[in-house]
Formats: sequence, C-alpha cells, structure tokens
Amino acid sequence: MSQTPDAPRQATVPDEAAGRRFDAVLAELFPEYSRSRLAAWIKSGDALLDGQPARPRDAVKGGETVSLAEVSEIQTEAVAEDIPLDVLYQDEHLFVLDKPAGLVVHPGAGNPAGTLVNALLHRDPGLAALPRAGIVHRLDKDTSGVMVVARTLQAHTGLVAQLAAREVRRQYVAVVVGALVSGGTANAPIDRHPRDRLRMAVREDGRDAVTHYRLRERFRAHTALECRLETGRTHQIRVHMQHLRHPIVGDPLYGGPLKLPRGATEDLVASLRGFGRQALHAEVLEFQHPVTGAQVRVEAPLPKDMLELLRVLREDTRHWEESQRR
Repeated sequence: MSQTPDAPRQATVPDEAAGRRFDAVLAELFPEYSRSRLAAWIKSGDALLDGQPARPRDAVKGGETVSLAEVSEIQTEAVAEDIPLDVLYQDEHLFVLDKPAGLVVHPGAGNPAGTLVNALLHRDPGLAALPRAGIVHRLDKDTSGVMVVARTLQAHTGLVAQLAAREVRRQYVAVVVGALVSGGTANAPIDRHPRDRLRMAVREDGRDAVTHYRLRERFRAHTALECRLETGRTHQIRVHMQHLRHPIVGDPLYGGPLKLPRGATEDLVASLRGFGRQALHAEVLEFQHPVTGAQVRVEAPLPKDMLELLRVLREDTRHWEESQRR
C-alpha cells in the first residue's frame, strides 16, 4: 500500500475547549475523518499541537494551532476497467448505482478483474485513495440492486457512521418458497457456519442480526416479501429466510432441493428450474447525505428476471384458483 503526503491542514483550538483531551478536540475540528484514522495520525506524529507531537489524552489550553499532515493511502491497486454501470444518483461526494446480478463487488482470488471496484476506478480514479474504493456496504454477487459508494473521505466516514448506527434504510424484495400468511421479524444471531466456511448460519454465539419482513404479494406456493435490514450481516436475508423454512427461490447455498408445486404450469416449472440466482433485489436505499445533510432516497427497479418470475407465479396462481372452482 503506497502513501503520498498532502498539504498540511490547520485549525485553531477554540478557547472554550480548554482542558479537554487533544484527540476529542481533533475529532471535532476535523469531522470528515474517522476517530480511528485521527488516532493513527496522532500516534504517527502527523497530527501536531503547536508544531509538537502530543498524546491523545493531553489537555489543550485553547488558542493552539493544530496541524494535520494528511496521508493519502492508495487503498487499492485494482486496475480500472471500462465496465458499464447504471448510476442512479451522483454528485461530487457519492455514487448510488444499480448493481446487476452476476457482478462481483470486490476483486479476489477467484475474481481478480471484472468487478464493481474495477468499474468504479474507471469512472473515478480518485476512489483508489479511499478505503475499499469507497464501498461502504456490499451486495452478494448474484444479488441485484441499489448500492451507495463514497467518493470523498468525508462522505465515507459519514456513511460508515450511519450504517453502524443503523440509520440507513435498506429495503429488499425477496421471492421465497411457501405461502406466508403474515409478516414478522427474524431476530436470530448469525456467524460463520461451523463446518462449511462458504456459508453463514444462525448460531447462539453469533452476531446480532435482525430482519423485518412483510408480505408484498402472495402466491399459492410462494411469497414476495419486502425485507428491511436492521443489521447488515453477510448473507443475512438469505440465512434468516432459510432459518424460517422459507428459503429464497434459486438460492444455491441456502435454498435446498428444488420444490415444484403440485400441478405447476409448464412456465412455472421452467422458470423455477431456470432461475439461476437467489431471487433477491435491493430495492430502496435511504440515508442522510453525509455532507449536505439532505435526505436521499434512491430506488432500483426490479430487474427483468424477477419481473418475469413474478409474472409466472401470478399466472400459475390464477390457473390453480380456476381449477379449484371447477
């Protein structure tokens, strides 16, 4: 990871801050940076008090000059690639985009290129200086939908803080197996599966995980749900739906064997057998703009494959209801 020094920034400690800790005052003077980053700069000597190194707990007197010699870290060495992106909203601080199913978010051992990060770096090379190229939350490879990406460190810090405080509204649409009669809340801790390291599982010793769900459309043997995340664990909705014994249609990890409703239409049989991913879409993202404070709400429309799945489920339900009246 390479580093390049930037021009020092300066601020004056207000008189009313006299007696307070240096690290606390520093965080108020430079709110665009996370406390962990500022603490690292204090430790490295890149944050100075009247030109001298100071300890985090040292008390300020008021009137001193704080110098912050920023260090911009090149956080990713991924290569920029001209991959089309569907950007739903953008300004100098943010991108909000509609990620298609099949697009991996981060480069890895099995996907060194062709990822969302590669596409983002082509659109904005400055993202290389941000943690994880500005990505503050992720979607699984085969989950489609809306994502927000920070373009500045201030935006990144603010979005991470909102996510940690559970202040970001994230609504998904999932098509699950089984005809549910009501919505509810899945409150079940999640952690790595004890035997299969590719999977997550509900575990008593896991991390807090809460998913709220409500009925959006009910079919004879399936249900379209609106799911709202209160927490953001890996595979959270997929694991919770499996735990409730209503796995997501097409889920290769948590869906189990294919279940065809008795008397299913030919179209439904073909659709269920051919649906090549989990039927999960991030539909709505709502948050406070980390710089302007304005409320931002962005919606990604359902993709064609899920619209077609819903159409076939409606048709199968109609056909079945007509057969019951005969």
